[in-house]
This record gives sequence, structure tokens and C-alpha cells, in this order.
Amino acid sequence: MKEIAIDVSDVKITYKLLKNFSIQKNLLRRDAEDAEEFEAVKGVSFQVEKGEILGIIGKNGSGKSTLLRAIAGVFCPNAGTVDLKGNTISLLSLGLGFKATLSGRKNIFISGMLLGFTEKQIKEKEQEIIEFAELGEFIDRPVKTYSSGMYSKLAFSITCNLETDIILVDEVLSVGDEGFQRKSLAKMESLIQDKDRTVIIVSHSIETLEKLCDRVMWMHEGEIMEIGEPGQVLKQYQEYMSK
Repeated sequence: MKEIAIDVSDVKITYKLLKNFSIQKNLLRRDAEDAEEFEAVKGVSFQVEKGEILGIIGKNGSGKSTLLRAIAGVFCPNAGTVDLKGNTISLLSLGLGFKATLSGRKNIFISGMLLGFTEKQIKEKEQEIIEFAELGEFIDRPVKTYSSGMYSKLAFSITCNLETDIILVDEVLSVGDEGFQRKSLAKMESLIQDKDRTVIIVSHSIETLEKLCDRVMWMHEGEIMEIGEPGQVLKQYQEYMSK
């Protein structure tokens, strides 16, 4: 029996849909607690084995990225549990950020420490991260001056060169120029050759998920529609989306 790296059990995530008022007004309104709720993830359960690569696909708003953030510990689900079995974890997502006023170089150290690495460990990987990111002199400029492509290059380089037991990837493989996309895919392929590393990839790219994943999970409106062999699940997803 294979070792389980991620155990997601009956996870539910709900948002409050606040009306079109300012945040301050919503906080002061007595009826804010009675605002309509939206259930983004509806009692999802699944396991990922150690060393497995799981892909997640689904149309926009299906709960994919919300679920990934709950697994990463960015926020707690309203109900259910996520058990990482003591593994270290990193989330690669454009929606999660650096300190905008600090340089890319300083953000390497901040991000690394948040992932649980020591300053010495980060220092040993610093040059490798900088070279992979291909930012040139921008590495010492504030991140707020970066384009989205530069931002994604640095984020990918940090996550993939400071290697954790579990890597969560949210749509980032498709960001950046064509050359960097090829390099990112090659780097991801080399990382997942390590049979002890567990990866979850959220993507709309059928080709990427077919190429990299051992299994694919199709999410729709907060629920799991299908989970299994990539070719089968992706075929069903494509058929559904073409209706």
C-alpha cells in the first residue's frame, strides 16, 4: 500500500456575497452577517499518494484555485480537514504575492523563509534562483516595477529551486514568454521525476495535464465530477465543454 501525502476530507469553503458597498460600510452594517453565502467547494474528498502528480481541471469558478489555497494553508476551510502528513508544501500562484516595495532579491529570502528554509539554505540557492528567473538588473529593483511575466518568472524560480515535499502549481506554467514556458515545463518535468515529490497542478491546458499527470480531477461548481486516468477524464471534460 502506497504512502498518502495529502488527505482532503469533506472540505467545504464558503464565501459571503456582500452587496455593493465599501468594505468599511459592510463591516459596519448590522446585516452583513446575513449576507448571501456562496459555497465555492462543496464537501470535496480525495487523497494524493506520495510521489503522485495530480492535475485539476474545470471551467472558471469551479473551485480549483480556492481548493488549492486551502490545501496550501492560505486559509482554513469552513468544514472538513486537510492533512499533509507532516510534509513541507509550497504554492506557486500569481495571486499570492511578494512585498511590492522590496526588490526581487529580498523577496527571494522572504519567500524562502515563509517556506521554512533557513537563511543559509536560501543563500546557497540564491544565484541559481536569480539565473533561472532571467530578470537581469531587475532582480534588485522593487517587485512593483515588474510586469506579470517577470513576476511569474521569479515566483516559479523560487518555488522550483527551493524544493519542498509538495508543490502546488496554479496556472503558472502557461505564463511568460514562449521560451520561459518551455524552460518551466522542462524544470517541472525534472522535479516530478523525484518519486518522493508530490505535485498538484491546476491548469486549463489539456496538453500539459496529459503530459505531466498520473491522474486528473475534474471539478465543476465546487464538486468533483470525475477523478482518474488523465485521458479518460480529460475526454469527458472536453465533451462536456463542447456541448
